[in-house]
Amino acid sequence: MSASGGTKAIVAALAANLAIAVAKFVAFLFSGSSSMLAESVHSVADSGNQGLLLLGGKKAQREATPQHPFGYGRERYIYAFLVSIVLFTVGGMFAIYEGYEKIHEPHPIEAWYWPVGVLVFAIIAESFSFRTAIKESNEIRGKLSWTQFVKRAKAPELPVVLLEDLGALIGLVLALAGVGLALLTGNGVWDGIGTLCIGILLIAIAIVLAAETKSLLLGEAAGVEEVEKIKAAVVDGDVVTRVIHMRTLHLGPEELLVAAKIAVEGNDTASEVADAINAAEARIREAVPIARVIYLEPDIYRPEAAE
Repeated sequence: MSASGGTKAIVAALAANLAIAVAKFVAFLFSGSSSMLAESVHSVADSGNQGLLLLGGKKAQREATPQHPFGYGRERYIYAFLVSIVLFTVGGMFAIYEGYEKIHEPHPIEAWYWPVGVLVFAIIAESFSFRTAIKESNEIRGKLSWTQFVKRAKAPELPVVLLEDLGALIGLVLALAGVGLALLTGNGVWDGIGTLCIGILLIAIAIVLAAETKSLLLGEAAGVEEVEKIKAAVVDGDVVTRVIHMRTLHLGPEELLVAAKIAVEGNDTASEVADAINAAEARIREAVPIARVIYLEPDIYRPEAAE
């Protein structure tokens, strides 16, 4: 996985979640808090998710084969989609079940200092993980807003980690609120309500992740700026006079397919056209380095056939 794949952010999140999961589970054993149990499962699910992202990045680096001639770049999208499913089923549905059970059969929280102490520790650890994800994202998101970055990013790892860390921080605050209200009122129902809110939050994040990664799996075109750079690079004003029509497709986060029909003059020789195509391909790769697979078809320009 390349640097832009957010490897540092994934590793930071994995380390934080493993430590937090152990601490939360110990706090659950001593306190009996359902919020802590839900948060424990949440952290375990998040740890598994980061493992899936790292595995997807590793598998995506395999060389192309005759059966898969365009390589395995989309493996990263598949594993990111699996993350949304794990977050929905293991994290969200389990938390909703635990919250429902606790509301129907509430019991007081014992050894309150365990869940409170662990939640404060978890908030600090998750904040460091979230800070790492934000720092890595800022290096590549440019002038995009955070919403635009999540929607437009072709590398799925950073948006996934960002949303996971944000959900984890909000979930920890909800768990702390649930535990706090249960302690203040002596009513364990509040602990169940906090757990229920955590489940709803995780399912909402999972739906957003699933929608975004589904779009990547279906195949997304290059961004508007990249498309304009490619069009400008194709035309040399001599042999290649214009782009008749063009299609782009991300084969992976850092691999772009470009297919275009280009206009040449009718009196150009085959040798001149071939040299012009080779030169155009070189200019495209220089302008947009991720354009790895390029197909240019020469034709005579006819207005009715153009886009």
